[in-house]
Formats: sequence, C-alpha cells, structure tokens
Amino acid sequence: MSLWSTNELNKLIEDADQLELFHDLYGDGEDYQLALIRISELIDKADYEVTHLFSAPGRTELGGNHTDHNLGKVFCSAVRNDALAAVAKRSDGKIIVRSEGFNETFTVEVSGLNVRSSEIGTTNSLIRGVVAGIKESEGEYGGFYAEITSDVGMGSGLSSSASFEVLIGTILNHLYNQNKYSPEKIAQIAQHAENKYFGKPCGLMDQMASAVGGIMAIDFKDPNNLDIQKIAYDFSAENYVLLVINTGSNHADLTPAYASIPSEMGAVANLLGSDVLRTVQEADFLQNIVSIRSKLGDRSVLRAMHFYRENKRVDQMVSALEAGDFETYLKVVGASGVSSQNILQNSIPPGSDGQDQGLTYALGVSQLFIEERRRGVARVHGGGFAGSIQVYIHKDDLDDYQKLISDTIGISALQVLSIRHHGSRKILTLP
Repeated sequence: MSLWSTNELNKLIEDADQLELFHDLYGDGEDYQLALIRISELIDKADYEVTHLFSAPGRTELGGNHTDHNLGKVFCSAVRNDALAAVAKRSDGKIIVRSEGFNETFTVEVSGLNVRSSEIGTTNSLIRGVVAGIKESEGEYGGFYAEITSDVGMGSGLSSSASFEVLIGTILNHLYNQNKYSPEKIAQIAQHAENKYFGKPCGLMDQMASAVGGIMAIDFKDPNNLDIQKIAYDFSAENYVLLVINTGSNHADLTPAYASIPSEMGAVANLLGSDVLRTVQEADFLQNIVSIRSKLGDRSVLRAMHFYRENKRVDQMVSALEAGDFETYLKVVGASGVSSQNILQNSIPPGSDGQDQGLTYALGVSQLFIEERRRGVARVHGGGFAGSIQVYIHKDDLDDYQKLISDTIGISALQVLSIRHHGSRKILTLP
C-alpha cells in the first residue's frame, strides 16, 4: 500500500490548485489517472520521507537539425514524456540518486567537483557536472535523495540525458537557491555538464526545450542573449498525429559521429576566418566553395550547405504555423528531413557494412507508406545515425501505420507524442 494513494494525491493536487498544471504535464482522463498511479508507486519506492516532486520533460526536435552547435536556429518542443523525481534534502553533502531501470545507486559528494576522467560517459559525471555548474554560477548546493522514474526512454530520440541533467539542476535550484536561476540558465548549466563532464559535444537545444517548455524557435546567434520565440499552436487540432519511432538501432558508440558534424562545420568556418558558421555569410561560403572543397572534401561542404538552408527552414516553419498553414509547415518539415538524410548525412552509422541501418530502414518503411497515402512526413530526428525518426501521420492512417510499424520494426517501437507547455519544475510539495 503506497504512502500516498491516488485519491490522496488527487485531493492534494486539487487543494494546491495544480490541476491545470498536471493536465498539461500528463493529460486528462485515463492518462491523468495513470500519472497518479506512477507518482504513487514512485513515492512508495523511496526509503525516505519525500518532500517534493520534480519533473523535467523530454523534447522533440521539429526543425533545425544539427544547427545549434554552430549558433544556428532550431525549432523544438517539450513533450509529456518526462523524468519524474521524488526528492528529499540531505544535510551531509551527498547526492544519492536511484533511477528506474538502473541497478546502480548513483552517489556524488558535492565537496569534489573536478572533472574525473574515470567518470566520462557516466550518470555520475552528469550529476557532478551540474553541481559544478551551480557552483561556478555562484550558487548554493548540497545533498539530496532522488528516486527517479522516466518515460523519456534511452534511444527514444527524446533526449533522456538532457531531461536528467535539467532535472538535477532544477532540484538544486529549488532546494538551495530559491529558484533564482532562470530556465535558460539551468539549460546552460546542464549543457556544460554534458560537454565538459560527460564528454559529449552537444548543442543547447535539448536542454533548452526541457527547461523552458512549450513550442519554441531558438536563435543561438548570441549565446549570452538567446532569442527565444514561443509559438502558440495547437498541434492536436490538426488531423495529424506526431510520432517518434524507436528504430531499435544502437547509438551507444556514436559520439565520434555526432562530434564530426560540428567539427566539420567548424572547419569550414575556420577557413573563412571564424569559429562557427553563423558568423560567416552564406554568400561568402558559396563564393569560396571550390577552394573549401579542395581543402576539406565534399562532406564538410555539404554539411555547411545544410546548416545555411536549415536555418531558413526554421524561419519558414515558424511563419507557416503563425499563418495557420499546416500543409506548408509539413512540406518544410519534409524538406528538412531530406536535407538531413542526404546532405547532412546523419542517417547511416559510420563504418556500416550495410547490415546496420536501422534508422534508414525505418525511414524507408515509413516513406513508402506515406507515398502510398499521399500525406504525411517522416524525417531524421535529433542526432541521427541511430535512435529514432519523427513522423507526422494523418489520423485516418494511424491504425494502418501502427500495424505496419509493429510488423516491420516492433510492437513497442511507435510512440505518440503530446506537446507539454511547462518546462522543468517542482510540481508538488508533500506535507
């Protein structure tokens, strides 16, 4: 029997006037009831007195594939899949985290915050890196317990690492800093942890989407003063369903492949006297394209082409939604997918012998279905090479498409996404 039954939780949520928040986070009806069960079971797992519940959403990339690391433009949204933590403060400077699906208990002493080479690529490195980021930002920090459950699955393409990092930062922000840090600052701290401590050279889009929430266009031109445009659009009112397909392919050893994209774009920028492509005019790039190709080869040139055109597509996507023109929006989404697959070239893992192309296989299966129905879009989602694809399917085609994916990829591969408007935050205080 849980310490908190679903009825007791529901009453607490109502008394705290948090129903609207919880319906945004988890939906209503049966979805809301399932969320209460999930929360009740999470609290029951904790062997300490839980005082707070925190949630950090996953994200879906809507456009701007691999542009943020060169200070480009992205279009993204938080989704209802989240990392959910039952938390209590500790006074001994230890952070103790248990997460569903992991046998290990993660423990970090906040007195030792230097980068540890032995921790690179581990959960402990992310926790340590976030605490270090709070310290470097002149914030307070200390210990806590966190029992975590997450339906932002690893390999789902919804950025489980970003939701975890942002969750840890949000907990520290609330418990020790009276929420003085903005969501944008928490996102930057989380990215720093992943770059410096975990060892993955990611951009900032994933963390921003999780921390801020909602549908947003982000311009990274000035990293210290991001231009964030929230887009008020109801995807659920359209006759399309937004999905991700977990292709079942493994992206565990693909950090060098991901790193090659910002590296090659940066190499083009370097030849033109800059560190990143955003500060180089497209006209200058095109004027020097033959010389760049001779020095860096074709792929670097192609990836730079993708960067410039993808920035324009983000603007086109925003304009289309602001005009209520969903059909044009889908066309631009499709163009983004073609560019990622063919010009950016992030659908096939490096060194593949032709037997390991799960992402491209999922795209092929989906694109054949869409071509036959003459409506919908399938595209590379997120980092690429492995992981997931993103698909817009017409509601009338959903049952047939689900059966196709179940038969050709796996019964649990397909996941329907819902947009979440709130970013990472404390969602409830327990009396």
